[in-house]
Amino acid sequence: MKKTDVPQHKSSLNNVTKELCYAVDETGSYTKNLSTGWDIKASALNVAWKDIENRIAHAKEKVLKGEASPVLFYMELKLMDFSILSSYTGFFKWTIKRHLKPTVFNKLSHKKLKLYADAFDINMDELKDIRFNGEDTK
Repeated sequence: MKKTDVPQHKSSLNNVTKELCYAVDETGSYTKNLSTGWDIKASALNVAWKDIENRIAHAKEKVLKGEASPVLFYMELKLMDFSILSSYTGFFKWTIKRHLKPTVFNKLSHKKLKLYADAFDINMDELKDIRFNGEDTK
């Protein structure tokens, strides 16, 4: 592909990252060129981000209804699963699943709550009440 033909379509990651491509320049030599992406790739990314946004909104709704602890919301917001959160906090996966219950979460010690707050890179007030969260999650 020619350097002038490298796609530059906008996507969700447009301001975050670019992809390295090799293209032929005016002299016929291969050169490195940055691309913001292709339409198909941008569409796939947009679908994936919509799914993530829906998961965050669903988690927030469950927390606000008292069906889950804020740990669920922040796991979704920070794109973590049980394995990742376990490695950050040192808790077993089954322990984290237990901490998703509001009754169990409300009895956690300050030390355990601090581990979660540090893992999510938030303060204790944000951890205890997701309404303090400054993210735009609707």
